Amino acid sequence: MPFVKLTIIERRRVFSLLACLLLAIAAWLFMALNNKYVYTAKTVLIYKNFPQKRAFHPLQSDTVDLQVEGTGWQLLFARLRINPQSIAVSLNQLNTREFIVFSDQLYNINKQLETSQKVISVKPDTLYFDFTKRTVKKVPVSLMQNVDFIKQYGIASEIKVNPKFVTVTGPIEELKKIETWATDTLKLSKVQSSTTVRVNMQHSTHKNVSIFPSTVEVKLPVDEFTEKTVEVPLKITNNRNYNSIKLYPKKIKVTFLVALSYFEQVDQSFITATVDVDEWSVLHHNQFTVKLTEFPDYCKLINISPSKVDFIVEK
Repeated sequence: MPFVKLTIIERRRVFSLLACLLLAIAAWLFMALNNKYVYTAKTVLIYKNFPQKRAFHPLQSDTVDLQVEGTGWQLLFARLRINPQSIAVSLNQLNTREFIVFSDQLYNINKQLETSQKVISVKPDTLYFDFTKRTVKKVPVSLMQNVDFIKQYGIASEIKVNPKFVTVTGPIEELKKIETWATDTLKLSKVQSSTTVRVNMQHSTHKNVSIFPSTVEVKLPVDEFTEKTVEVPLKITNNRNYNSIKLYPKKIKVTFLVALSYFEQVDQSFITATVDVDEWSVLHHNQFTVKLTEFPDYCKLINISPSKVDFIVEK
């Protein structure tokens, strides 16, 4: 098929025609997208201004459809992403009734959007809530931690959490399930000195349960550890039927790691070592096993020598 050859003048006319056509289409599209349209955008509700003396449970989803009046540009991009992503809804009305009407809050909702957008209505227009008696409970804080120390360093004494208890508020049925409240995991690495940090409490996974305060202060007493050995006398337990039991040896050596700041303070009085007569009379063992029934939490046990002792029973 032969090609149609155009002269330079004819080619210029064709290019001019195409350019005019493209400009006309662009102008029409620009004017069309600048016009106002009504479109639907799904959004998530964020509740605020909770009633202080009433506990509630929503009877519907926290996602609603907004009927939004906006430009064609906004309609075009609304198909790509939810806009707006969330809106805040006041629950003040729940102080006197058991439902929320969106049409009463359209002014405040529109203040949260772009000035070129306007919410005409919300579907559903009314949110209903199930109410139960609101109660308060104090529960201990459970510290979640993942702390890594430099070699020979560690926790020197009790970790202090302030406050030790948090207040949870909500329906009685939900609060019965709660015995402690965990923090977010405290993550620290290469620690070699005492430190104080604030840790967030975990978000509530219970229905309509709030927590106060939302953060706690954690004090980590950190110190360098060194090795120490003390002699501890053995104590006999469950000696019910025998006048005399002689142990060989009578004392054992306990080796442990202790913080430098507690090195002089920690001695044999902090440790209790025992043997159980039932191990012989009931289990018929020929040696007693040494057990530490008292040992400082902030020390790290290395060795008990000997771990078993001989004995002679005199009736």
